[in-house]
Amino acid sequence: MVSRAHYKIVIVGGGSAGITVAARLLRAGERDVAVIEPAMTHYYQPLWTLVGGGCAPIEASARPEAKVMPRGATWIRESAAEIDADTQEVSLTGGQTVHYDYLVVCPGIQLDWAKISGLSETLGRDGVSSNYVYELAPATWRFIRETRSGIAVFGMPSGPIKCAGAPQKIAYLAADYWREQGVLGNIDVHLVLPTPAMFGVKEFSDVLLDVARRYGITVHFSSEVTDVRPNSREAVVTDLNTKDTTTLPYSFMHLVPPQSAPDWIKKGPLADPANPAGYVEIDKHTMQHARYANVFALGDAGSSPNSKTGAAIRKQAPVVVDNLTAVMNGRTPSAEYDGYASCPLTTSRHTMLLAEFDYSMRPTPTIPLIDTIKERRDMWYLKRYGLPFMYWNLMLRGLA
Repeated sequence: MVSRAHYKIVIVGGGSAGITVAARLLRAGERDVAVIEPAMTHYYQPLWTLVGGGCAPIEASARPEAKVMPRGATWIRESAAEIDADTQEVSLTGGQTVHYDYLVVCPGIQLDWAKISGLSETLGRDGVSSNYVYELAPATWRFIRETRSGIAVFGMPSGPIKCAGAPQKIAYLAADYWREQGVLGNIDVHLVLPTPAMFGVKEFSDVLLDVARRYGITVHFSSEVTDVRPNSREAVVTDLNTKDTTTLPYSFMHLVPPQSAPDWIKKGPLADPANPAGYVEIDKHTMQHARYANVFALGDAGSSPNSKTGAAIRKQAPVVVDNLTAVMNGRTPSAEYDGYASCPLTTSRHTMLLAEFDYSMRPTPTIPLIDTIKERRDMWYLKRYGLPFMYWNLMLRGLA
């Protein structure tokens, strides 16, 4: 329920970005902050890869939304349906309208399952899964355990997606499990990537190429799975350059759907008109909207060309709060986000490398005295325990 119709600051979205920004605003002394979020459960989604790989329990990724909502924020438990940036109103699916003075837009990203023909019909059964859904991550692990021979296909879609390393991380976790079980030699593993290299930063790409070779994985570059045929258990792989197709039978398949801004954002005035994915049009450094000075956006729905990760949000949030505070006090925004993101890339069930980079697309390591470009066991513990602790106890409380 909406307790009143007007708030000084309205935040659309109570995920990682929304909760972090709300916590930081309240710590900065703001008292009139509302968060629009319909979900009753908050998820630490980076753990879902480990769940799918059999290395973490799914329950550890979820907490009640009420537990993470910052004290002092007003929680509007509905979905946003439309934003009118001229009248400064957010319409809710329940028919109510919330007025704002300042707006922070972070509703997350939309999973476009229907863009892969045939996927929706078989998702969650017959060996087909995706770690991008809470309920399906345990199914991934079940299907991996059940696979003892045949062909395994791991696919990544074109375009920006959240945690771009996740589609191949699960391939390495699965391959390492099959190696431990002594059946990897019986399984033909294929990794389908839309990019011309393993990763956008060469230093990390080189390491990952060696990892794929170590497991005997066939990598299809500049390609994506465009069609799933559930009845015959086949996947159609399309070469994005030549448009040639290859049909792969599968015993197990893990696919990640194409992604975009939520449809209601795409149709609204805040979307970037030059981007068909409909992301909120913002300055990539200040996070301020290109046309509405009282609107900011961050996280997966923003148009900034960074990797869409929780680490990016952690760096974007203080910039948004600093610049929003500047605007509220009649100053020009001066804080800048440099595009920092990090991707913890699990390369086995015991090792990980930490890919940190920014808009320069060069490694930007932040941990002193440790070469995080190499596969390391201590980085595995950071992924499994350190980062979740930081998320729940520091980031969501506006402390990191």
